[in-house]
Amino acid sequence: MTVPRPTPAELRDAALEIGLHLSESDSRSFHALMQAQFDAYDLVEEMEAPLPPVAYPRGPGHKPAPEDNPYNAWVTRTTIAGAPDGKLAGKLLAIKDNVCVAGVPMSNGTTILRGYVPEIDATIVARMLDAGGVILGKSTCEYYCASGGSHTSADGAVENPAAPGYNAGGSSSGSTALVAAGIVDMATGGDQGGSIRIPASYCGVVGLKPTHGLVPYTGIFAVELTVDHAGPITRTVADNALMLEVIAGPDGVDPRQHGAPAQPYTQALNQSIAGLKVGIVPEGFGTAGAEREVDDRVRQAGDRLAEAGAQLLTVSVPLHGAGAAIWTPIFLEGATELMMRHNAYGTNMKGIFLESLLDAQYQWRDRADELSETMKLGLLTGHYMSSRHRGRFYGKAQNLNRLLTADYELALAQADVLLMPTTPMAATRLPALGSPREEIIARAFEMIGNTAPTCLTGHPAISVPVGRTSDGRPIGGMLIGRYNDEMTLYRAAAALERAYAS
Repeated sequence: MTVPRPTPAELRDAALEIGLHLSESDSRSFHALMQAQFDAYDLVEEMEAPLPPVAYPRGPGHKPAPEDNPYNAWVTRTTIAGAPDGKLAGKLLAIKDNVCVAGVPMSNGTTILRGYVPEIDATIVARMLDAGGVILGKSTCEYYCASGGSHTSADGAVENPAAPGYNAGGSSSGSTALVAAGIVDMATGGDQGGSIRIPASYCGVVGLKPTHGLVPYTGIFAVELTVDHAGPITRTVADNALMLEVIAGPDGVDPRQHGAPAQPYTQALNQSIAGLKVGIVPEGFGTAGAEREVDDRVRQAGDRLAEAGAQLLTVSVPLHGAGAAIWTPIFLEGATELMMRHNAYGTNMKGIFLESLLDAQYQWRDRADELSETMKLGLLTGHYMSSRHRGRFYGKAQNLNRLLTADYELALAQADVLLMPTTPMAATRLPALGSPREEIIARAFEMIGNTAPTCLTGHPAISVPVGRTSDGRPIGGMLIGRYNDEMTLYRAAAALERAYAS
């Protein structure tokens, strides 16, 4: 197949876009010289690129009727049965709608991608099916995953099953609601600023953001390579550890990964925490918008760990309070560059590229007015700052991230795990339809202060339920661990879970 060639006049127009001013003779000269390079493009176009094979029969599914979707947590219902046995045999799964499932539509919470159907299973999907899991469908997520609230999806708001009328948290809103409601056992989540742990905290379930790169991101819609994480959302710590055993470890193609293998995480669940050092991080308490009741319950969770044999100490992370500010240029400018300008793939990396997704995502340029209010704000800021300031704030924030990481490393040299509230407040009320932009934005980002920093540093962090407010809203306590030491994190999380079961 021949790649379309420009005319010399079209070449001159393209040159102006990159600051080159070509004369007519220049354009004719370059036009002739480019033909050999275009021939190489022709050859690439004619060749067939390898993609992972797809196993297990499936159909495209359907959008459930409202009466069959009480929390608006499903965007597509289907049934895909995996292997007849394995670690996840009999487990019912929901797949966040930013994750590729071959033959099943993926919209990533947007109108832009509606109708797009990927041709591969993401690595984590293939692994869960190979382990015997049964996929029941795709779960609602926020518009391009750009919200910590559950009210920005093009498919409508997701309601919190644990607190009707309240925010379920985002961006893994549907996944978490389905788990909290007992409709599925496990669900996939993605976390670039807290999008696994925030909804886990709001809905009263267990959500883990693993060490950066531990779980392959292949086949998942990218936001920013340095903060992209995928992980498990479950009702119990045991199921969380089991799911991580299945999905963790290198797949050989994701450039985010560093070769860390999966470990037998479930073996940590019944281990004693006698002598385990739990560091209470004062900078994580009393933050902007914090509810006193949330802070108190999380401190009490520390006391329960002490009663189980842990050693409590206060461990400062001085830059933690600035973590969300450092995160902001990295997330906004990075997402603007990779997710939007480069259609979720970009260059300067290896991996599996879906040409179909590149083509589908490109459409946003002609349909930007359809973006959610959170996406419009993020894209405006990201584009303005990166285009007017040469990317220097993104670079400076990445430099500052090394200081933030060093602070966490120093704290984790003193303690085995760190403890703070997952979110400073429990679930807030869902904004009403037609709410002003200011309220929509406030409910989307007010809760990220404690979760965003570890997306930058890459340390693993898990949200575990630690009680409820006096009016019944769940509260999550967040444990943070050392790199690739999810074993210790699960050991502490399981002890905390036991303390609240007794």
